[in-house]
This record gives sequence, C-alpha cells and structure tokens, in this order.
Amino acid sequence: MKLKVYSADGKTSREQDFAEIPQFEGNRGSQALKEVIVAINANARLGTHSTKTRGEVSGGGKKPWRQKGTGRARAGSIRSPLWSGGGVVFGPKPRDYSKKVNAQVKALAFSRALFDRAVAGEIDVIEAWSVAQPKTKIIDEVIGRIAPIGKILIVDDTFPVDAVKAARNIQRVSIQEASKLNAKDLAQYKRIIVSTKGLEKIIARANGGKN
Repeated sequence: MKLKVYSADGKTSREQDFAEIPQFEGNRGSQALKEVIVAINANARLGTHSTKTRGEVSGGGKKPWRQKGTGRARAGSIRSPLWSGGGVVFGPKPRDYSKKVNAQVKALAFSRALFDRAVAGEIDVIEAWSVAQPKTKIIDEVIGRIAPIGKILIVDDTFPVDAVKAARNIQRVSIQEASKLNAKDLAQYKRIIVSTKGLEKIIARANGGKN
C-alpha cells in the first residue's frame, strides 16, 4: 500500500510502498472496530452521577398540612417526588460503565482502523518531527503544508521535547505516541500525520506486536 512521505519541513514529498500494512477484504474487522470504540468511550465514563431518592432527601418528617379541610391535595411529605426539591424516581446512581474487550478483538480493530485510513488516503508520513526551536509557528507551517485544514493527529515513536512544546498550542492538532495509539484514535481524526519511526511501530503492532 502506497503512502505519501514528506520531508521534515513538509516541502517535498514522494510515494512509498508500505507492504506490511494489514490488508482486509469486505467488512472483516468492522464489527470489532465498532465494539472497541464503544468500549473505549464506555471506559472513559466516570459513572459518578447520583440523585437522591425520597428516603435520602433531608426534611419532610412532618405532614405539610392536615389531611382534610384545606382544599389542597393530600400530602404526606415534602420529600415526595411530586414536590420541587423532593426525591427523584429511578434517577441515576453511581455505576461502572466499563466494558471488557479481549486482546484479539482489540488487535483486529486496530489493524482494521489502520487499513481503512490508509486506503482512504488519510494517513501521511513525515520523515521526522523535528524543529530547530520550540516555536508553534514553525511546526504549524509544516503541518499546514501537509494538511491545511481539519482536525489533525500527529504521531511519533517518541516525540522530541521541542516538537511537543511547539505543537501543543495548535488547537486543531492532537499529539499521540505510537505505543499509546488505539483504534479510536485511528478512526476519529480526519487526517493522521505519522513519522517514519512511528509508522514502523504502528505496523509492528498491527502485525502482532503489543497492543
């Protein structure tokens, strides 16, 4: 599979064949990709939301008014769910939203996501993420030459400190190391720019390396 490889300054490019990128036919792996993305989103939920039932709301021990003769509806407690400030019926309570996905499904989803983005031409390769100075303007110009618009994910095996300092202030750019990249990262960004070393690590993971 051919990808466009850019120089470190983004000014020149060439096409290079990356035969090691996994190949898929039909919809194989698509369901695994969906399951993994759902699991990642679910695992990110804290599940700390909580509402009070009528038994947990303070006050309300006294009957608001007598049963008959007032012209108002009967009421036994201000903690009733019918009252403003009363308890909540079937409200959310703390819970664990996490989902487990086995390693084989994760690996399949990762490989499928990589294949889909490569086929769509949404992965570009840069020789290295290196900047002479940790200045946002410098790396913004490099990224702009490769992908002028849209949300961008930049990936490297290990980012130089200056490159991180220069890129972290660009609003449309997210940073991720190849070892921490997951299927959701590959699926959600409109454009991915990865260093040659980063791509080697990603391909190794997709072909049976550690996920």
